Amino acid sequence: MKKHLPFYLLSLLSLLVFVLLQMYDPVFIRDQIESKTFDIRLNLRNLFGKQPSTSNIGIVVIDEKSIAEIGRWPWSRTVQAQLVDKIASGKPKAIGIDIMYSETESAKADKTLANAIKRAGNVVQATAFITETDEERKEETTPPPEYLWDAAFMEVKSVPGIDWKSWAVKPVRVNPPVEPVAKAATLGHVANMPDMDGVLRWDIMYVNFGDDCYPSLPLQVARVASRIAPKDMILYGGSGVQLGEHFIKTDISGRVIINYRGKEKSFQHISASDLLKGRVSLELLKDRIILVGTSALATFDQKVTPFSANFPGVEKNANVVHNILNNDFITKSHGVAELAVIIITALILIIFLPRLKAIPGVILGFGLMVAYFFLSIYLMVLYDIWIYFVTPTANMVVIVTVGTITKLFSEEKQSRQIRAMFSSYVTERLVNEMIKNPEMARLGGEKREITVLFSDVKGFTTYSENHAPEEVVAILNEYLGEMTRIILKWEGILDKFIGDAIVVFWGAPLKQEDHAERAVKCALEMQARLGELKTVWEASGREPLSSGIGINTGEAIVGNIGAEGQKMDYTVIGDHVNLGARVEGLTRRYDASILATEYTVDRLRSSIAQGTIKGLAINGVERVIVKGKEKPVGIFTITPLAVGSAAHLTECDPEKVVRLTEK
Repeated sequence: MKKHLPFYLLSLLSLLVFVLLQMYDPVFIRDQIESKTFDIRLNLRNLFGKQPSTSNIGIVVIDEKSIAEIGRWPWSRTVQAQLVDKIASGKPKAIGIDIMYSETESAKADKTLANAIKRAGNVVQATAFITETDEERKEETTPPPEYLWDAAFMEVKSVPGIDWKSWAVKPVRVNPPVEPVAKAATLGHVANMPDMDGVLRWDIMYVNFGDDCYPSLPLQVARVASRIAPKDMILYGGSGVQLGEHFIKTDISGRVIINYRGKEKSFQHISASDLLKGRVSLELLKDRIILVGTSALATFDQKVTPFSANFPGVEKNANVVHNILNNDFITKSHGVAELAVIIITALILIIFLPRLKAIPGVILGFGLMVAYFFLSIYLMVLYDIWIYFVTPTANMVVIVTVGTITKLFSEEKQSRQIRAMFSSYVTERLVNEMIKNPEMARLGGEKREITVLFSDVKGFTTYSENHAPEEVVAILNEYLGEMTRIILKWEGILDKFIGDAIVVFWGAPLKQEDHAERAVKCALEMQARLGELKTVWEASGREPLSSGIGINTGEAIVGNIGAEGQKMDYTVIGDHVNLGARVEGLTRRYDASILATEYTVDRLRSSIAQGTIKGLAINGVERVIVKGKEKPVGIFTITPLAVGSAAHLTECDPEKVVRLTEK
C-alpha cells in the first residue's frame, strides 16, 4: 500500500477533478474539445450508418449558375416573385424562404413579392433577430412592430421549477421583413449561435423577444407542411415544443442539436435559373417541402458545420426541418452515464494497475478507452445519442499515465536498491540482469538448490599473534581482494567476509544450472592464485598464507534476512550451508586444499562422463558422519591436473565410515 500511495493519491485526485468537470461542463471543454469528438463521431455515423431518405425536402438555390444567367445578386423582388409563383405552381406542401427582405426595394416591387407569397398561401419567411455581439446585447430591447406579434407562439406554458426565461436566447432587436411581405407570410426567426469554435451544431427552436416567444423558420415550415394550426403549436419553456402530436425536446435555452445528414447537397438542390427558365418539371416540387435560399459564395450565407466549412445556410434549415418531421435530433446525454463511466473505470484502473506489470497495465487502460470509444460510436450510429467522450477518456489517460510513471519511478528506485544491494558482491552483469528482472531478486526467502563455498585461512589466529596488526591487515586485504576478483569472475554471490573466512554461493538469485561446476572451478582458481601470492610473499620476506576450501551442494533458504529498514543481508541458511562450513573445517584433518561433498560431485558426474569438465581429479577420501547428523556423507578432494586432460573421479569406500565428534 505504501509503495503505491502516490499512484492512489494522484488517481483519486484525477477522479475528483474529472467528476467535477463532468458535472459543471465548462464551455471551453464542451465547445473546443468535446465538440470535435462529436464531429468525428457524426462523420463516422454517416460513413457506416444508413441515413433516412431526404427526398421529401428540396432546396431551390440561387447558385453561381443562377447568378450567371439571371444577373447579379440580389435580384429584383419582381424576379423573386416570379420564382415564388413558379414554386407555388408545383404545389409543394410548404415554402420556406431563407432570404431577408428587411429593407424596401420599392413599393411596387415589395407589393409584387407580397402578392406572390399571398397567392402561394404556404410561405414561411425568414426574420432576422439580432443576438450575436456583446455590444448589441448591451442595447435595450426595442419593441417589435405590431404585425410581428402574429408570428409569436399563441400558447406558452412554464414547467414548474424551471426559470427558463433567464436561460432563453434573448435578441436585442429584430429586423423584420418589410410590412407587405411580413403580413403575407408566416414568419420564423433564423437566429444562429455557433459554438466557440465557430461550428454550428445547435438550432434555436424559439427566441424570447420582449414579452413573447417566436418560433424558428424550420419549426414554422414543419408546422405549415404538417397542416398544424398555430394554436396547436405550444411552447413549454425550457423543456420543448408540442407540435401537434409530436413533442420536440429542447435544452433549457430552447436549443436542439442538429442531426446533419451529411455534406452539402444531402438534400436535392434545384437551380433557381433552371426553374425560372422551365428546364425543371414542376412535378419535382409536388407534395414536397421547398426551401429557397442562396448557395453562391458571393451571397455570404455559408455556415461552418461538422461536415463542411462552406455549408449553405438554407441547407442547415433543411436539416432542421427534416429533424423536426422525423423527431430525430441528436440526443445529448444528461451526464449521469459519463459520471458512472468515470467512476467505474477509475476504480478498475486503481485496483488493477498496481497489480499488473507496465505492458498489461497499459493494455488494460487502452482497452477501456477503446471500448468506451466504440460505445460512443455505437450510440451515435444506432441511436443518435451523444455521450461525452473527453472527460471519461481523459480521466483514464491520466490514471494510466500516472500508473505508468509511478511504476517507472518505483522500478527505478527498486533498480537502485538492487544495484546497491548486490553491486558489492556480484558481477555487474548479474546486477544488470536482476535490474531487468527484479522478480529474480525478490525480497524475502525462497528454497533453491545452491552450491556453497567456504574458504578459511589456515592458522590465521597464530599468524595474527606473530605479526604486527598493520602487516596482518595489509596481507589479508591483498588476499581477500584477489579472492573476490576470482569469485566475481565465476559469477558467485559473495555472501560475507567473516574475518579471514569467505562465504560464497551459486544458484541464486539467478538460476545457474552449472552452479556446482562454477564453484569447483572457482575454488581451483582461488588456490592457484593463492599459490602465486605465496611465491610473491616469500620473495618479499613475508610469511605466506594458506587456505582450505569446503564445497557443498543442496537445498537452502535464499533471501534477504535481517531487520527490515535497518540492516538486511542477502544470504543463505540451512543444513546444507552448515554442512559446507563443516567440510571446510575438515580440510585441516585431511590436509587438503579443497574438499567437496558427494552432493556436489553428483552434480558433476554427467559433465565428467561427457568430457565437458577437464583438468581436475576428484578423489574420494572417506564417508563421514559430522556432528549433529546420523547420515554419512562422502568427502572428496579436488586437485588440478594438466590443462585439457580428462577429469578423473575416484569413489569413496562405501564401507569406510568415520563419525566425527568435533564441529
